[in-house]
Amino acid sequence: MPITVGHDTAKTRKTLTVGDQSLAYYSINAATEAGLGDFSRLPAALKVVLENMLRFEDGKTVTVDDISAFAAWATAGGKNPREIAYRPARVLMQDFTGVPAVVDLAAMRDGIVALGGKAEQINPLNPVDLVIDHSVMIDEFGNPRAFQLNVDREYERNMERYQFLKWGQGAFNNFRVVPPGTGICHQVNLEYLAQTVWTDMDQNGAEVAYPDTLVGTDSHTTMVNGAAVLGWGVGGIEAEAAMLGQPISMLIPEVVGFELTGKMMEGTTGTDLVLKVVELLRARGVVGKFVEFYGAGLDSLPLADRATIANMAPEYGATCGFFPIDGETLRYLRNTGRDEARVQLVEAYAKENGFWRGDDYAPIYTDTLHLDMGTIVPAISGPKRPQDYVALTDAKTAFTREMKETFKRPMHKEVAVEGEEYTLSSGDVVIASITSCTNTSNPYVMIGAGLVARKAAALGLDRKPWVKTSLAPGSQVVSHYLEAAGLQEDLDKIGFNLVGYGCTTCIGNSGPLQKELSAAIAEGDLVATSVLSGNRNFEGRISPDVRANYLASPPLVVAYALAGTMDIDLTHDPIAQTPEGTDVYLKDIWPTQAEIAELVEATVTREAFVEKYASVFTGDEKWQAVETSEGETYDWPPQSTYVQNPPYFQGMAAEPGTISNIKDARVLALLGDMVTTDHISPAGSFKDTTPAGQYLLERQVPVREFNSYGSRRGNHEVMMRGTFANIRIRNEMLDGVEGGYTKGPDGSEMAIFDAAMAHQANGTPLVVFGGEQYGAGSSRDWAAKGTALLGVKAVIAENFERIHRSNLVGMGVIPFEFTGGDTRKTLGLTGEESVSIHGLDTIKPLEEVGCTITMADGTVKEITLKCRIDTAIEIEYIEHGGVLHYVLRNLAKAA
Repeated sequence: MPITVGHDTAKTRKTLTVGDQSLAYYSINAATEAGLGDFSRLPAALKVVLENMLRFEDGKTVTVDDISAFAAWATAGGKNPREIAYRPARVLMQDFTGVPAVVDLAAMRDGIVALGGKAEQINPLNPVDLVIDHSVMIDEFGNPRAFQLNVDREYERNMERYQFLKWGQGAFNNFRVVPPGTGICHQVNLEYLAQTVWTDMDQNGAEVAYPDTLVGTDSHTTMVNGAAVLGWGVGGIEAEAAMLGQPISMLIPEVVGFELTGKMMEGTTGTDLVLKVVELLRARGVVGKFVEFYGAGLDSLPLADRATIANMAPEYGATCGFFPIDGETLRYLRNTGRDEARVQLVEAYAKENGFWRGDDYAPIYTDTLHLDMGTIVPAISGPKRPQDYVALTDAKTAFTREMKETFKRPMHKEVAVEGEEYTLSSGDVVIASITSCTNTSNPYVMIGAGLVARKAAALGLDRKPWVKTSLAPGSQVVSHYLEAAGLQEDLDKIGFNLVGYGCTTCIGNSGPLQKELSAAIAEGDLVATSVLSGNRNFEGRISPDVRANYLASPPLVVAYALAGTMDIDLTHDPIAQTPEGTDVYLKDIWPTQAEIAELVEATVTREAFVEKYASVFTGDEKWQAVETSEGETYDWPPQSTYVQNPPYFQGMAAEPGTISNIKDARVLALLGDMVTTDHISPAGSFKDTTPAGQYLLERQVPVREFNSYGSRRGNHEVMMRGTFANIRIRNEMLDGVEGGYTKGPDGSEMAIFDAAMAHQANGTPLVVFGGEQYGAGSSRDWAAKGTALLGVKAVIAENFERIHRSNLVGMGVIPFEFTGGDTRKTLGLTGEESVSIHGLDTIKPLEEVGCTITMADGTVKEITLKCRIDTAIEIEYIEHGGVLHYVLRNLAKAA
């Protein structure tokens, strides 16, 4: 984004000299001296946003009053929900969300030409990096050929998508693609792309230093906050608008201070710490807030552990979990290969502009809480939510309770597996996966997992034969240090062979289980389990064969693969026996912190990062051989089942409409609490009996080539059919039915897609009802896009997660919250009602409106809803039919 000098705050622009380099910067101290307010005790996370206001103040989009509002925030005890316009420095994407975003940009080029504009007007103004990391599936595992076979299969499945992304790389300015097999976007961002302090040229050719900031089309973009880079996840819709120069409309956030003291105890990991943090912050309630970590405990907390905590901000509900710049930040930047001049700039800028965490760091926070890291114990979380924390000592008891209360199945029912010499029982671990950016970015837990494998292999132990094991690092650097330490060989011995560089199991790309295993699970209606070092364990996400999913540190993933069951107390029971029959306990194979630290020091080197990232955008021979079309607009291949021109901008009028009241809408789905974006728009595989499967079969796509919902997000026809189609979603309009079903216009049970199309044919608007934390989880824009394309005009819930609420507005769907204690249950809703919502033609942000619900028996209930169109600009988005329509029309007018 070109930097311009604000007309009122030009006096805050100062010069910083670092070595022989002089750069301009916008001084927060100078803003105080200019009489704009006292900002000295703002949290560092909020100072980043304040600096953004200083840099982009223009008297219109950003005003002096917006800047002074930050001083008022401090004097009001950390609260001042003023609407501001924030502009991040760059955008990060992964391919599942990135492909539909590039599809939208390509469609916008067609749309602006139709409105009389020029195709080149649709171009990212900010740097955009797209990392292909979500596509690799674990078809092969547990053998030396697994990596190459999975890569080959990935290219077979995804060639159409890769050709399209290569076209985008050539067609758009400021757009780079990191090829498959490189790593996970957040780890690549943390280890290479992020700079902590960014530099750019202004319109006069002067170089300006400012905080590195970003938004990303993946909720775990927050990981980079561990390196003091302010970033969070947004939907692809909002990211596209940001790319095209549209500021992000937001309220000045509350900032919760989380004080860390003490030191981690022997035998515990950063994963154990973050699972406790998730539990505590979920209980406190931090949705829509910044969390900033501070305290003496940071002095002994490596940046890898900080990044693990920052990564899971979506799981504890916060916008971000921020760690200020300090000496550890500088150490990490040096060790990961950043230029020394950049590291010196980061230190000088942070100290000069008030971003440095020194001994005297004592900001004002909206609220605070405290954790002594010396109290952390080994733990897991599950079986359905990341915040369901379980100390390892209680894991067996907790699982037995879950079997009785949640799954309502007998604990010890066994089923013989055909052709195998073992039986399978509920609680058996059928997937053990070291995966995900959350933990594979952390060398302490990865080296720890390797040492557990080394000690186990030395005793002759192996994974249980029913466990599908996998190792999917987040970057090639991980393989480098595991190999340098000799640990990859040990991991291979117990089945944790390299399967690919990508998200794999964490995103649901765990691949199929052995068919005999799958059949036995189905025959016995067993509760098969998975253990993964990821961040998400929602229902139906990891594998269609698995009902209980547990998050754990990489060393514990290895331990559970050896044990093969959740029905075990790893802290006291033997986890396995040697070939000689000797019992082996967890303490026998668990490494000390000294052993781990010694290997980290020896093998995780600056040279490894420099070498592995030297050709980050080049890719292998397969990527270089991908052929694609050229041209400013995309030549949409009509036969493609991966990439289709979406309908959003086709036939779009030059002027927006008005917001209309909703009249006599029918209910498409009646949903409960914690309906995640995975429930609304699943990412994993689907069967031939689903509407999406039927669509592909009609186009002669064999079941083997279905791939996943996530990989087909460039085709709206597939994604519409996959909306509300998670195999574990429960529509309360139906009794005891799991999956994407509802009642059609005639009252019969049918797929949600089919019912929505029938309602659309009748010209009937639709609404969806939900409970608490509606839209939790991923920043999945298709959860909003699919909702809109099904004809849903409003979603009415008890409350919303931040990103999904924004995405709904961005697609022209209005979110509403119940008021006065009303819920779907207190109102006795069955889904047979018709719903009318009034006052939308004159709606204002956060206004309460009337809603008339006509019950099936003809009785009428009048309730009040809170409209969650939060800001004035969002009113305009809804009027235009969505944020991209708003941007497109404005660009066309400027042509």
